[in-house]
Amino acid sequence: QVQLVESGGGSVQAGGSLRLSCAASGNIVSIMAMGWYRQVSGNEREFVATITSGGTINYADSVKGRFTISRDNAKNTRYLQMNSLKLEDTAVYRCYADSPSGRRWGQGTQVTVFS
Repeated sequence: QVQLVESGGGSVQAGGSLRLSCAASGNIVSIMAMGWYRQVSGNEREFVATITSGGTINYADSVKGRFTISRDNAKNTRYLQMNSLKLEDTAVYRCYADSPSGRRWGQGTQVTVFS
C-alpha cells in the first residue's frame, strides 16, 4: 500500500504563491502517477495537475501557466507550486497516487486566497 502525507497550504493574498508537498511511502515503486485534486465544500472534486512515473504532466486549464507540478524522486515527494493565486483557487487540495492497487489519497490541505 501507498501512504501519502501532505504539507503546505495556508492563507495567502491574491497574487501570492504557495507550495504544496505530497510525500509518498510504502510501495512507492508501484506508483504510476501522482497529482492533486481540489474541492470546494458542496462542489464536485476538480482535477488540478498530475505527473506520471514517466514524467508526463497535465494541468487543468484553470491553472495552466500558474501552477507547476514537479517531483523529487530521492525524497519520494511531489510538489505543486502555485503562483498568481486567485480567489477561486480557494479549496481543499488533496494529493493522490495511482498504482495497480488503486488510488490512494492524502489527508488534504486547505488553501485560502483572500483579497
